[in-house]
Amino acid sequence: MKMNVTQKLISEHLVSGEMTPGEEIGLKIDQTLTQDATGTMVMLELEAMGIDQAKTEVSAQYVDHNLIQDDYRNPDDHMFLRSAANRFGIYYSRPGNGVSHPVHMQKLAKPGKTLLGSDSHTCANGSMGMLAMGAGGIDVALAIAGEPYYIKMPEVWGIKLTGKLPDWVSAKDVILELLRRHDVKGGVGKVIEYYGPGVKELSAMDRHVIANMGAELGATGTVFPADKEVKHFMKVQGREDEFEELTADRGAKYDIDEEIDLSALEPLIAKPSSPGKVVPVSEVAGEPIYQSYIGSSANPGYRDFAIVAEIVKNKHIAQGLSLDINPSSRQILTQLVEDGHIASLLQAGGRLHQAGCNGCIGMGQAPASGRNSLRTTPRNFPGRSGTKEDSVFLCSPETAAASALTGKITDPRTLDMSYPKIKEPTKVDFQKEKHMLEEPSAPAEGLTVELDKGPNISSIPSMEPLQDNFEVPVLLKMGDNISTDEILAGGSRVLPYRSNLPKISAFTFEIVDDEYYERAMNLRNDGGHAVVGGYNYGQGSSREHAALAPRYLGMKAVITKDFARIHLQNLINFGILPLTFADESEYDKIEQDDVLEFSDVRQKIQESYEFEVGIKGKDKKVRVKHSLTDRHLDIILAGGIINWVKNKQESGV
Repeated sequence: MKMNVTQKLISEHLVSGEMTPGEEIGLKIDQTLTQDATGTMVMLELEAMGIDQAKTEVSAQYVDHNLIQDDYRNPDDHMFLRSAANRFGIYYSRPGNGVSHPVHMQKLAKPGKTLLGSDSHTCANGSMGMLAMGAGGIDVALAIAGEPYYIKMPEVWGIKLTGKLPDWVSAKDVILELLRRHDVKGGVGKVIEYYGPGVKELSAMDRHVIANMGAELGATGTVFPADKEVKHFMKVQGREDEFEELTADRGAKYDIDEEIDLSALEPLIAKPSSPGKVVPVSEVAGEPIYQSYIGSSANPGYRDFAIVAEIVKNKHIAQGLSLDINPSSRQILTQLVEDGHIASLLQAGGRLHQAGCNGCIGMGQAPASGRNSLRTTPRNFPGRSGTKEDSVFLCSPETAAASALTGKITDPRTLDMSYPKIKEPTKVDFQKEKHMLEEPSAPAEGLTVELDKGPNISSIPSMEPLQDNFEVPVLLKMGDNISTDEILAGGSRVLPYRSNLPKISAFTFEIVDDEYYERAMNLRNDGGHAVVGGYNYGQGSSREHAALAPRYLGMKAVITKDFARIHLQNLINFGILPLTFADESEYDKIEQDDVLEFSDVRQKIQESYEFEVGIKGKDKKVRVKHSLTDRHLDIILAGGIINWVKNKQESGV
């Protein structure tokens, strides 16, 4: 059978199920990635499950989100994560070493491997010929423990690239074009695989830009071939001996076919407040801006910063504008310093921040209220920037640089200058930042390490199994595309509590309804509650706190028109019953504050995919359905995956 790259990766790692789209499959996971905003919970879950050592080939813990140390909480988390990495045999990337995705690509990614990360943008490493996927933290914890990762077999969406990018157009415009065509749900249930003659025109880091924002399409992952460009990248990193070519067989087929002519693309921009609201830059040119923000995991490469430096060199940014420079890794920052690009950025008026996620997750660099912010970040969901009523546009580095000079959204093709040609470094001096990625301890040493828990770190509370009969009020009825940022915000107020569930729960749904927490707490010990949503509920970040915090507050069920993939799995993992309307017209039957009557639920969900839920006092019933597999049902009935794992261990299974 002739196979594409995705099929080769899946077949090599398949441990259960059949490669039929829609069927559940289990995959062996070679590598895992955790970051500090989600990693603290992963380490607590490993402790709760009684795991001794990581069973993967490579597992790495990065500190890249919670870098602001304005009190003891974040540094305490850093110390805890370092101790946990030593305890469980995991690489530890120190604060300031950079964003997990580009650092992993530089140091640890290998063609032909599977990578599971507790960050939705883990898919960025698909640039290396890997099957890289984001997941909830507890799924990553299970992978670290040697368990397979279960997903529905995706369709493979083959996108043939032809032509070559014109001047002033770059990799960001490629993925924005795909979002322009298909919006934020276009990739659901699919792995996007790029092939064709245009692929060789993209560097490995260009591919990272495109693969990173496959998450914004809702895709399971994005895959590029491991070819000469990947080999060159690994050679520069001193890892050429780890390269293995991986390309599609000649004549391989795809479930879905599409084509992008790179030479026909123009500068694009996503308007507030969705990555799917993409238009040509020329359509919004002239809009005044307060901020132009360069960097993040969505544009992490050397050229993404160097091109901006060359555009603004010997010039000055517009008065009243903030040009924020967010380096993606210490390695790249060092190279930019040595080549004089950082000096050009600073002389133009840029503000240099430490290597990390920073403003992308709302940790600093928030824009002024009522002002437009241009960003090369992957997301612009409401409030994600740290400013509640924000207005964030997503664009390429070229567009961000041109706009920084003029103080308004500017098509870079209109600048009175030639397109700069960037020469990338051909060799890396690894000694300069070798100490920033600490290697795992030997197993015998790890078993003697005690976890270093500060006062802000609390253990995960026990959770009861699914009840058979219960009545719950609908505390919220929401519309389409509710993101995990809206369910549980990021930012410097919230992220320091990622290892303190009672504290972080106070921020749940505050962007949607600032009274939700108080109302949920009043019902927490009196039966709990439910929420209702529209399409694509839970899009965006993989943060499992968006399921764990509502569960802590008593959420029993979520009923929507459909779910985003990772959030659906997170709800299952923490024992929240995820249901969809049997027909979308059923959505109109429920109003906020209605009381839903669930009866014989344990039996109903095992016997049928569809059943009815009553509305108390209204003589109405709502038809709902689920898509739970037998394994999902076992987890839901047990009250979540921690209970499920413990039950397996107690029964000796």
